[in-house]
Amino acid sequence: MEQKQFQAESKRMLDLMIHSIYTHKEIFLRELISNASDAIDKRYYRSLQDGSEGMNREDFYIELRPDKDTRTLTIRDNGIGMTAEELEQNLGVIAHSGSLAFKSEHTLDENTDIIGQFGVGFYSAFMAAKRVIVRTKAQDSDTAYEWISDGTEGYTIDTCEKEEVGTEIVLELIEDTEDEKYSEYLEEYRIRSLVKKYSDYIRFPIRMEITREKLKEGSESEYESYVEMTTLNSMTPMWKRNKSELKDEDYNQFYRDKFFDYSEPLMHIHSRSEGTVTYNSLLYIPAKAPYDYYSKEYEKGLQLFASGVMIMEKCSELLPDHFSFVKGLVDSEDLSLNISREMLQHDRQLKLIAKSLEKSIKNELAKLLKTDREKYTEFWKSFGIQLKFGVYNGYGVNKELLQDLLMFHSSGCDDAEGYTTLAEYVTRMREDQKYIYYAAGETVTRCAGLPAAELVRDKGYEVLYLTENVDEFALQMISKYQDKEFKNVSAGDLGLETEEDKTALEEKNEASKELFAEMAKALEGKVKTVRLSSRLKNHAVCLSSDGDLSLEMEKVLNTMPTGQKVQAERVLELNPEHPVFGVLQRLLTENTDKLKQYTDLLYQQALLIEGMPIEDPAALSKMICDLMV
Repeated sequence: MEQKQFQAESKRMLDLMIHSIYTHKEIFLRELISNASDAIDKRYYRSLQDGSEGMNREDFYIELRPDKDTRTLTIRDNGIGMTAEELEQNLGVIAHSGSLAFKSEHTLDENTDIIGQFGVGFYSAFMAAKRVIVRTKAQDSDTAYEWISDGTEGYTIDTCEKEEVGTEIVLELIEDTEDEKYSEYLEEYRIRSLVKKYSDYIRFPIRMEITREKLKEGSESEYESYVEMTTLNSMTPMWKRNKSELKDEDYNQFYRDKFFDYSEPLMHIHSRSEGTVTYNSLLYIPAKAPYDYYSKEYEKGLQLFASGVMIMEKCSELLPDHFSFVKGLVDSEDLSLNISREMLQHDRQLKLIAKSLEKSIKNELAKLLKTDREKYTEFWKSFGIQLKFGVYNGYGVNKELLQDLLMFHSSGCDDAEGYTTLAEYVTRMREDQKYIYYAAGETVTRCAGLPAAELVRDKGYEVLYLTENVDEFALQMISKYQDKEFKNVSAGDLGLETEEDKTALEEKNEASKELFAEMAKALEGKVKTVRLSSRLKNHAVCLSSDGDLSLEMEKVLNTMPTGQKVQAERVLELNPEHPVFGVLQRLLTENTDKLKQYTDLLYQQALLIEGMPIEDPAALSKMICDLMV
């Protein structure tokens, strides 16, 4: 029998198909099952169109037959089959797609779902098989044909014996090596797991004979073996069912089974989109963050299906980082099975789906915030910091999307554990209020205890308490919310003084410039300047900062493992109404050495108030003792 050569060029072409398009060898079973499903759909479609056959959908099947003795795996279907000419076109020409041609020639209804498109999936069989035999008999044909190939060298086509319409593909598996165990594809457990993983939602039963044990009749201890034909796939994707048919228990059970979480999800988002791109999606917000969520080991992504067949376990391109906590899946009829990781990164359809999903997730979270504050607060405690990073990352490109989802502790809340949104803060702002005030620190208690925060509160203004490292960076990216600027209570002009107050303070500063020069000299290299403050009420001293870098941002940046240290432009501010200021004025003329000691003591005190480290605790302790005696 004459061996024919592949028409679509040579060994290099086939090698490229097998080794570049597919990442894992196990994909071959998914591809061959999908081809079988397409063949059945074609036969079923034609039977509906011409009424030539009395077959119902439940009469169709795909059958898997592993044989360890011959090291073969057979995939059978009772689909439309192929003529000799179709064998030549579909298998003799690499990258010719019979399914794509069928779709272009017919207007398919919702009951017909042709999966394959590019005609390369069949050749994935050579990733596991050294020889492939295809026996097929076309509908309305009396002759069956056999196609045999050892791979890139070519193929033969001849007639053969086959009674039933349909196709069977026999894979003679490659011998096991030290690195690859091809015989695993003959094991029941492995075949089951691959069908469950990739082809669970193929719409026709995938069957396999399973050997089981049962007690012999009349015996209490002897067992006998019997063979049972078992269906391996569930066939009906839950996400394609109407939402009205499903209950919360159905969604929760699917989540636990599919994503291996013992806890019920916080919420689910089930949707179908039609238009520029068509897809079904079923997304979940977990109740709690996975143990590795805030680590480098965590891998984001959604399961990606094409017409019910899994393409990828975790498709990261479908989720932005700020929503990386979302679990779930997407199933689109517009995607090809034969799509690589590299192709996904540039796939326009996938980008449209990702953008649509992002909008949907945002809208559902906003709805939850509005309708169920308790549940949203639960979500926020687990994943809120990720949304803040989302605002900060990319120079604030996502701030408009995310800012209304943010929550912060606040002096306006009834208790220290309460949260407020930016929108809620603005609705409570006084009519004359210029800024959204905030204080930054490790805890709510430390934020509330800052001298400047105390003054702002006493004047009747609400203060946000920023307790996460990313908080202040995120607010800087937002810059303004509803035309209101953010203002750190420890930085710059708080906008609380009248022009008369400002003038009076400037005059006092001018009158004390000799004192401040002496104090600044004592703190050379530690502070930019010393001045009187209008932000202090009961405290004698505080630290503030000039410029964009705040004291809290300095602390955060200096904890990063970069080895680089930064320092804000520190300002030592004194309360002109506090008795200590009078002591300092007196020491300027009576005892400049003690003035230096007091200056250092006040600076160290200001550091402690801000929660910043002091350089030499032992020296500070000694100085306090010396002053006491």
